[in-house]
Amino acid sequence: MIKRLKDYDFTLMITPILLTAFGLVMIYSASMVIAVVEGNESTYYLTRQASWFGTGMIGFVFCSIFPYRYYQRFMKIIIFCVILLLIGVLVIGININNAQSWFVIGPISLQPAEFAKLGLILYLASVYSKKQAYISEFNKGVLPPLILTGVILGLIVMQPDIGTAAIIFLIACTVIFSAGIRFKHLFILISIGVVIFAIAAPNMVTDIRIARFTGAFQPFQAPDSGGYQLIQSYLAIGGGGLTGEGLGQSVQKLGYLMEAHTDFIMAIIAEELGFIGVIIVIGLLATIVLRGIFISRKSRDSFGALLAIGISAMVGIQALINLGAISGLLPITGVPLPFVSYGGSSLLILLISMGILNNIAMSVKKQERESEAETEPENAQSISERNIFNARGGRTWMN
Repeated sequence: MIKRLKDYDFTLMITPILLTAFGLVMIYSASMVIAVVEGNESTYYLTRQASWFGTGMIGFVFCSIFPYRYYQRFMKIIIFCVILLLIGVLVIGININNAQSWFVIGPISLQPAEFAKLGLILYLASVYSKKQAYISEFNKGVLPPLILTGVILGLIVMQPDIGTAAIIFLIACTVIFSAGIRFKHLFILISIGVVIFAIAAPNMVTDIRIARFTGAFQPFQAPDSGGYQLIQSYLAIGGGGLTGEGLGQSVQKLGYLMEAHTDFIMAIIAEELGFIGVIIVIGLLATIVLRGIFISRKSRDSFGALLAIGISAMVGIQALINLGAISGLLPITGVPLPFVSYGGSSLLILLISMGILNNIAMSVKKQERESEAETEPENAQSISERNIFNARGGRTWMN
């Protein structure tokens, strides 16, 4: 047991827990007013997120122990379940915020698109790890997995959930690029994506989405409509200064900034804890992403390497899209900040993903330990030969 504990990557254990615990504090601070206005207890959103945290930690511990290579054995079942969930939500799902993206079972709400993120990462990592011998051949090595990827993206766009679809598309591109695809083939894929988007765009454009785009890049031209949310975000961010107004002292959460505990929680962090609080959160998120990239580079198993890079991309891309939305660099797409924003399905999948990443890290440490054990006899033999040589009057290795 002690030997197993030594193999754990404590950075990947502590950092997500710190972020999630901090998120619970900020969710309570940002949501207590709106919870009371809605007729609930002030701790309503806090207790719900805390229950997801507990469930997610069970998944984290299990996936940290469960050997990640076994997922390849269940890949067909995993992908079948993902597609079944995405079809099911279109048939019997609940429409929330103009998107039919949720299953609601009593007090529990599940968003299948979140499960699709991890499912597709597992699938792409598994398939492309087996295609390394002919990854340079487009028709044989690159194209087949993209068909299923397109099906999953299409089902998510039909909800419609453009933000999650964009994240999954970028994750897929990251995994495929990391698998060793040729730049010529990458250009072909991008061209195909542009053509498909151009064909589908007329059916996807609505007044709400147009307002989101204009609100992101020209918020002060529509301060009472499309630009209202972003302007309130600016006021929150600008009001915090370096050290913030103090925990719980946000003004914008008092009904001015909508979705303060979800998509715009970083704006509340900026207002209450200032620039210092924002930098700490970004630093912790960057630690997870960089640690995942490091593990990917160290892994000698192509499946583990691609899986690690996919999970890192999921956290990094989602964080960048969320931060881009609250700062006006990107349209508002409803993407939560990883580990921090309110959202049970997102937190559950993120903690499970961290467990998988930790298991890959444990495997890497085991590989390194075995490599050291293999070289020790050779080193011992070399030292013995040098001692014999030195005893006969030869030069020492230090000379």
